[in-house]
Amino acid sequence: MALRKIREMGDEVLTKRCKEVTAMTPRTRILIDDMIDTMYEANGVGLAASQVGVLKRIFVIDTTGEDLRVFINPEIVTMDGEQTGYEGCLSVPGKSGVVTRANHVIVKALDENMKPFELEATELLARAIQHENDHLDGHVYVEKVEGDLVNNSDLHPQEEE
Repeated sequence: MALRKIREMGDEVLTKRCKEVTAMTPRTRILIDDMIDTMYEANGVGLAASQVGVLKRIFVIDTTGEDLRVFINPEIVTMDGEQTGYEGCLSVPGKSGVVTRANHVIVKALDENMKPFELEATELLARAIQHENDHLDGHVYVEKVEGDLVNNSDLHPQEEE
């Protein structure tokens, strides 16, 4: 497994729609493993394939550090409720912005073995699914930010000694 370069805002690949995965190949399996390693190394909670320069409909999420999930060809079938909060992105390092998203989603996808599953999610997991799914359609969260982006250091100032 290897760490991949995370593409940052301004990179054209982040504006492109990803293509469906039709079969699990050795290269796709390596991609997924690399995405997982890259997400954890960058202290992220999610990572889409487009963020590492690959236009495949795949993302990985782990919002707790103990619940890794792989989503292939995801489709959000239900969205309801509302949550508003700060959101960041590995492709927009050091910045956050306030985004309103659905608080409850149901998503259908394939897992890393190409087996279908359906997942009901709320709160942070629901936010992460919507965020990563947006990447697969060529959208970055900054398009939805209410107000201005802020520096993460402004949200979490270091305590003075």
